[in-house]
Amino acid sequence: MTTPPFTAVLYDLDGTITDSAPGITASLAHTIARLGLPVPSPAELLAWVGPPLQDSFETFLAAQPDPAQIERLGEAMTTYRADYWEKGALDNAVYPGMAELMRAVHEAGIPTSTATSKPETPATKILDAFDLTQYLDVITGASDDEVRSAKADVVAEALRRLEARGVDLSRPVLIGDRHHDIEGAAVHGVPTIAVTWGYGSPAERVGAIAVVDDTTELASLLGVTVLRGVA
Repeated sequence: MTTPPFTAVLYDLDGTITDSAPGITASLAHTIARLGLPVPSPAELLAWVGPPLQDSFETFLAAQPDPAQIERLGEAMTTYRADYWEKGALDNAVYPGMAELMRAVHEAGIPTSTATSKPETPATKILDAFDLTQYLDVITGASDDEVRSAKADVVAEALRRLEARGVDLSRPVLIGDRHHDIEGAAVHGVPTIAVTWGYGSPAERVGAIAVVDDTTELASLLGVTVLRGVA
């Protein structure tokens, strides 16, 4: 039996496992409107998908003509969480082939965790809804209060939880779609395979050890065989 090239796999969620943009951008628009501020275009809101939302809100509020808007960061986050956790989280879809890919990695015996900047409560809700939790050893994301939300911190926590399970972390890899994934994983010496079906631009994939256009290519790099039509 061929030894897989990686001893552990970390998955980003938004833009990697699922297309979560519709729910996220709808909740963002709702929140910004509730704050009485001009709602950015759909294309502008799409750039918010992936990075820690608290950082994006902070940048957005700081750029308003009234600098005092930054003081509404807590209000913005509370409003967003309430709407997204109730409505937006499941306005979502699994990318073609990802369920089968995750199953193949799991059945190959490769330990896995998510490493998402989405808080763990909605992340778990999404993974449960699409029956993907069964293919993960650990679900790791931002803390629900988003004190832990930077990708480097999330990756550190995912590695800590896997190590606590006795996982061999000599050759981990992260699968992601944006520069935050690549940069956050690199802090811990973890290489990233970038996927093109998410929200990142070509420039954001600089630093990835490989770039893949579909899950067939990804499976090959991970050393697993995907059974199509089985999830």
